Formats: sequence, C-alpha cells, structure tokens
Amino acid sequence: MADQPTQIEHSGPADQTGSARRYFNRELSWLAFNDRVLEEACNPRHPLLERLRFLSISGNNLDEFFMVRVAGLVGQVAEQVEERSADGRTPGQQLAAIERAVDRLNAEQQQVWSDLRAELAANGVVEANVEDLDEANQAWLREHFVTQIFPVLTPQALDPAHPFPFIPNKGLSLIFDLKRRSDGKTVRELVMLPATMPRFLRIAGDKGWYVALEKIVVAFADKMFPGYDVRGSGLFRIIRDSDIEVEEEAEDLVLYFRTALKRRRRGQVIRLETSRLMDKGLAKLLDDNLLQEGGNKSSDDGFLGIGDLAALVDEDRPDLKFPAFTPRFPERIREHNGDCFAAIRSKDIVVHHPYESFEVVIAFLKQAAQDPDVVAIKQTLYRAGKQSAIINALIAAAEAGKSVTAVVELKARFDEEQNLLWASALERAGVQVVYGFIEWKTHAKISMVVRREPDGFRTYCHFGTGNYHPVTARIYTDLSFFTADPRASRDAAQLFNYITGYVEPEQLELLSMSPRDMRRDLIALIDHEIAEARDGRTGAIWAKMNSLVDPAMIEKLYAASSAGVQIELVIRGICCLRPGVAGLSDNIRVKSVVGRFLEHSRIWAFGNGDALPNDKAKVFISSADWMPRNFDRRVEYMLPIQNPTVHDQVLEQVMVANLLDNEQSWELDGDGHYVRIRPDDKPFNLHRYFMTNPSLSGRGTALKNSDAVPKLSLHRRAPRED
Repeated sequence: MADQPTQIEHSGPADQTGSARRYFNRELSWLAFNDRVLEEACNPRHPLLERLRFLSISGNNLDEFFMVRVAGLVGQVAEQVEERSADGRTPGQQLAAIERAVDRLNAEQQQVWSDLRAELAANGVVEANVEDLDEANQAWLREHFVTQIFPVLTPQALDPAHPFPFIPNKGLSLIFDLKRRSDGKTVRELVMLPATMPRFLRIAGDKGWYVALEKIVVAFADKMFPGYDVRGSGLFRIIRDSDIEVEEEAEDLVLYFRTALKRRRRGQVIRLETSRLMDKGLAKLLDDNLLQEGGNKSSDDGFLGIGDLAALVDEDRPDLKFPAFTPRFPERIREHNGDCFAAIRSKDIVVHHPYESFEVVIAFLKQAAQDPDVVAIKQTLYRAGKQSAIINALIAAAEAGKSVTAVVELKARFDEEQNLLWASALERAGVQVVYGFIEWKTHAKISMVVRREPDGFRTYCHFGTGNYHPVTARIYTDLSFFTADPRASRDAAQLFNYITGYVEPEQLELLSMSPRDMRRDLIALIDHEIAEARDGRTGAIWAKMNSLVDPAMIEKLYAASSAGVQIELVIRGICCLRPGVAGLSDNIRVKSVVGRFLEHSRIWAFGNGDALPNDKAKVFISSADWMPRNFDRRVEYMLPIQNPTVHDQVLEQVMVANLLDNEQSWELDGDGHYVRIRPDDKPFNLHRYFMTNPSLSGRGTALKNSDAVPKLSLHRRAPRED
C-alpha cells in the first residue's frame, strides 16, 4: 500500500443543509489518520523493526477507536438517538461508513504484516510456526508447554451445564471442537489465553525466533485434552465498550470510578474478531453468545490483535531500529550549576521535548522538594505513567513539610485506575489531593512553585503542552515553558483556585482558559487577522494541533480565508475542515506530520498585520486542541509567548520546521485525499533537524559562541486570486 493516498470517505446521504460540503466526518477523518500511521509501516526509509512498531500502533489505535468512538455510536443507535454529525450523518450511517473503512484497513494491516513477516524472517527475526522448528526445539517447546503454560490454562466446556464464560476486554481465546474417543461424543471447549502471559515465546538460542502463544496451545492440545481428537479449532478476540460516562450527580468521584472501572471490564462486546478458517459451527456459537445488536465482526486469515506485534520490536537488533538518540539538557540550567530557579529567574526558558530532556521538568520539581525556601507546590496531573518521578517528587515535598496540592484527573481515559493509585499514594504522604470538576476534565498541564526569597515570595511556573509522563515525553513532541513572570504566576494561582475551590477567575492578565473564554479569545484573534486583511494589510494564521473539529472555529477560519487571510494548519490527526475549496477555503492549507516522533504540541501564531514569521506576531502555546470538548468540557489554558528568544524559537524554528518538512508530511485536499508530500531537491525531515540542531532557548552563553542553529527560511505562498 506504499505511496497510496489515504482518503476520508465523504460520499454519503443527501444533505439538505450542505454541511457535508463544509465538513469531513470526525470518525472517518480519524480512520484516515490511522491509515497514515499504517503507511509508515511501509516506509522504506524506516528501519524494519520501526516499521513493525508503526503497524502495531495502528492496531492499538483501532482497538481504542472501537472501545470508545464506535461504542458511543452503537449506544446512540440502541437508544434511537438521531442526532446528526457535523457532516450530516446519523449514527447508523456513520457506523455503516466506519465498517466499510475498517474492513479495508484490516485487509491492509494483514497485507502489511505478511510483507513485514517475510522481510523480518530474511533478517533473522522469525515469527515461526511450531512445525518450522527443528526436533530439538520442538522437544524443548513441548516441555515448556507442559511445565510453564499448561498449568495456567483453564479449559471450559461449552454446553447447557456450563454457561458461556465471561471474556474480558481485548481477551484472546481459542475454541476447540473435540471428539471423545470413548463414545464419539462431540465436545466444545474454550481456552482463554491469560493476559498475564506474553503473546510470543522466544525460542532458546541465538536466533531471533518467536512462536505465538496460540500456536503453541493448538500444537500441544493433545496434552490438554487427553482422550479426545481435535477436529477443529479457532482463535478469536473481542473488544468491549470501555468508555466511562460521569453522571453529574456522582458525589464521590473516587467511589464512582472504582465502581465504573469494574463495569468497564464487563462492557458490551463492540467487536468480534475471528479466524476466517474457523469451523462454521464454532463461528455461529461465538456469534450467538458474544455479538449483540450493533456489534462489528471481522474474519481474517492473518494475525489477530495487531497491536501485540509490538512485543517483537523488543528484539535486540539495533541494526533494525532507529539510531539511539540522547536528549540534551538545557545548557543555561547547567550554567547556573543546575539551579533551575536561578536559570528561570534570569530569563524565560522553553524546552522542546523529546529533543531536550524531560529530566529538566523532574529536576525542577525535585529541587522544589529539597529546597528549604520552597513553601508550596501546586501541580495538575492528567497522565503521569506507572513509574513517575513526578509523583515521587511531590511525595518527597509533602514529607518535607511543604504545602503540596495535586489536581488528579480521574477521567483521563484508560489512566483512571493508575490515577486512583497515585491519588491514594499522594494522600498517604500528606498531599492535598483534589479531583476537580465532575462534569469537566482538568486537561491543563501546569505546575507552580512558591519560594521564599530575600525580596519576598516568588512563584515559578511550568506550562506544558503535553503530559507529566516520563515515557511519552521520550516520543511525543511537546513544549515545556518555564517562567517567573508575576503575571503568569497570578493567573496560574487563579486557575488552581478555580479547580480546587470553584472560585471564578477575574481579570486574567496573560492566560485564557477553557471552558471560560478560550474560544471567544481565539475568535477575537482571528477577527483581528480578518480586519487586517480587509484593511489592505497581511492577515496570516499558523496553527499546529492534534485535531480540528469544532464547527465554530472551522467556520471562523472559512471566514478568514474568504477575507484573504493566509492560513497554514499542521494537524496530525482529525481534521473536519475542508481546505482549498474554491469560495470556501481557498487560502487554507492543511498538512499532517507522521514520523519517528508523535507530534503533540499545540502552537498558534497570528501575523498581527504582517506575513508570518515576524517579530510582532502573537504566538501562543496551549494544552488544548480545537475540539468542542476542549472548549466546553475541559479546563485548558492558552498562554502568549512574549520573551523574544522563546518567541523566535517557537515561531521561527518549531513552526517553520513543521511547515518545511517534506519527508514525513501529508497534504489534505478538499476532496478528503491525504497525499504524501515528495521531497524536492531540498529534502527536509523535521525530526532529524531537531535531533541534530540545538535549540535557541535555554542555550545561554553557548548560543553566543555558536552558529550551530541554522536560520530556517520558508517560501511564502502568494494569495490566491479570485
């Protein structure tokens, strides 16, 4: 499938309102993004195991899509909800379109796996069948099955005396059709493959040979079913509804989520995946016992559970992976002997992850925990990971007698259980844990440290575009902004008071926040660009985000385009805006960057009367995408960047590099096609550039003594003429 354009399916029902001509469907746009992820598994510029990683990511993405988005649509159909999407489709029509797109995506995933499996085998990483092994390894495997696998398995008979067992979400199981030798009776047995066991077993020896768990169980079924002949078997897998809806009357969020997490595990089966070679009788048995109205079914000849292929990426083959990369630590903090507060006090700093180490954020909080002059720490926690130095620093600070407040978001999807554990650990250490609003998620990433200094109390703030998560910080591109600006500090304090005490902020000096005023402030910024263009000056907008869905913002961008404002959008994932449509979006260009790192930072720039980039441009970083949930149902922030050095880095380095990239970028047209941009005589890879070129901010005196940061230049598009 390499080099094929991905497309958002947009042919659909007749739409009297014309909305289908103005918007792409949200769900189908997401599937088109997953197509682009899958395309990277075919990209010959990537090492072989990295291509396999992209394939596994596409599988995990699709699982989550069914667990949340498809589950929501199935629920709407069941409740006979006829509310149409922005492009005019009913829930049922969306499900039908999704099924067509997913069937195609499944077939492409299996073909990619078939191709990669052959290439991996040629390079010594073999996903083998049991019969491919030599006699010695088969004997070893049989012994391993008997001693290490068989004791963990629990065969369950399927008959009127034994009801069909409950299978957990993403559960992988085998079903057997057996014939008892003593009387010829047919018996059907189900064997769930425990999630605690690895999907692949590495065969002992120097060669990188792996055998899937289900193949081992089938090969040695005689050990599990003595006295029976195996007439047939089949592998299947289920996806359950895993979304959690928070009821407004839920008074105790902790109790609610502990109960809701148990309910999630028993959610409706949304998708059933089976082996196409499965006996029809066994297949019908599964359908009758698992599929409910609205559920989706797929049958494949290939590998079920594409996401599990990530286990093979762990093979120790550096020659088949991206070259190792070590993030840099900001030089200006080193110049201050590692004193984060002294460095921030002297000048604002922006850190560009993952090229610059997330360790600086951890160092900031560790120093706060250990500094006797620090009196208080306030921290939002959306996703912190399973092994978090951030949590440990907050615990250490509380145990040292400091006032520590942690806003723990229990509604961070799929991290709810981990966040409950962190909340308990923090409370035991004396941290004041707050869970925020019942109906809104706290998605803003902010940390503030109050320190006693000779001239009074000073507050140091960290504003992030990404999570306080040390693992994702190594693969997500995000910005960390450190400042001691009193205006930012006062605004951050008001934001925390709003979350912890519902105290409505007044007269914010720098920040805009959702759900209070961010959409309004963004619309005002776009209106200013429209006015500049209509007055004969240049109107220009650059915006980088993960998703663009909000109809009000899309309509405002259409109005800006019609006024002659030049708009460049870098949107990694969902984009419901149709770019380049005559009379609607002539002056809007949309691109998506998919590569070694996952583009995650949110950056918005407004030309302020001149073409971008320019010194007077208004530049903002944010925790929010342009989606209704970010504007209406989440606590988010938007912060202007006013320090000249940081302003230049964010606008003239990060944003320009995103627009220049021509090696891992796709351009979206008005018909829904994403076409890969082909490098010209000047190939430019955004991620490679930042891996090899130190950034501006945080370099201190090193910047004055070096010309290592090349000046990026962007060829500006001429305005279209009517």
